Amino acid sequence: MSVFLDERHLELRRRAQAWADGANLDGEHDPRALVAGMAKAELLRACVPAAYGGLRERVELRDLVVVRAALAYRSSLADTMFAMQGLGSYPVTLAGTDEQKRALLPRVASGDAICAFAVTEPDAGSDVSGIATRATRTDSGYVLDGTKTFISNAGLADSYVVFARTSDDRHRGLSAFLVNGLTTGLMVKPIELIAPHPIGTVELRGVAVPESARLGAEGEGFPLAMATLDLFRTSVGAAAVGMAARARDEAIARVKSRRQFGKALAEFQATQLAVADMALDVSSATLLVLAAAHRIDVTGQASAVDAAMAKLHATEAAQRVIDRAVQLHGGQGLVAGAVVERLYREVRALRIYEGTSEIQKLVIARALLRG
Repeated sequence: MSVFLDERHLELRRRAQAWADGANLDGEHDPRALVAGMAKAELLRACVPAAYGGLRERVELRDLVVVRAALAYRSSLADTMFAMQGLGSYPVTLAGTDEQKRALLPRVASGDAICAFAVTEPDAGSDVSGIATRATRTDSGYVLDGTKTFISNAGLADSYVVFARTSDDRHRGLSAFLVNGLTTGLMVKPIELIAPHPIGTVELRGVAVPESARLGAEGEGFPLAMATLDLFRTSVGAAAVGMAARARDEAIARVKSRRQFGKALAEFQATQLAVADMALDVSSATLLVLAAAHRIDVTGQASAVDAAMAKLHATEAAQRVIDRAVQLHGGQGLVAGAVVERLYREVRALRIYEGTSEIQKLVIARALLRG
């Protein structure tokens, strides 16, 4: 691992693991309390640049992946809250004015502001260029009208980065805006998923924002969204690695203690083959995620192909590992509240959000075929 991580990243990983181990993250938790706890442990500083209270001169993907893997091992909700602090603020880091950065980023690192990233719409998920939400110019700024759905931290966020259409050009017609969560006309309807997750539909009805709320120039929203997603997709793979590693460890403990036909399950060859497959999936996913993060950090440029490969392989591998863990637990793996039962529900979303597995395959194939 030292090939990809230096001592700074290893120390951050140890800190994240120590906090996650000591916070008793199994079970129900208040999202704001989790953010406050991570801020106190200085984990959220990984989400912003040093000039605004962060750990490094610029946001490093290796910091994000080691923290997400450590948190996801214990709690997908803690991982989500950490990830959204980064995802919901990174467009400001990339395109915000100094005034916008100073107003938000220190509050992200301190946990005083919770963030959301509002791209997805009922008819625009994988196809970001299909966004229909409108930003109409006025004498004093813009008025936003539209519907965003499956927005993490909806109703909880203090700050939303909202992507809206300022012209009819599919790719050059999108712009990004910072919207306060208490702005008049912003309404939220919660969505209940198969696993606990603060998520909902955000209705924007005549939401007035000043021109100073726009991030970058008009028409720069699409590349800003893609640059943000290209960075954070790799970190989704890290979350998958954390969940898969927990399932592997739970399965190993189970088969060593559970006895059938007069001997431990671990003594059966079929069990040993399953454990070997799980170990291979976890290790290969870990290496692919770390290699992608290292390459992006070293070059300073997000790579769509590296991100797609890391997310695709790690999330698909995690699904396999967790499914095997449930199988090795037998009936106990189906009991509500069991760790592997929870992981089975929680891992499924990772193959969908921030680009489905199918979209990642298209990204990879098109890049290769273009040469």
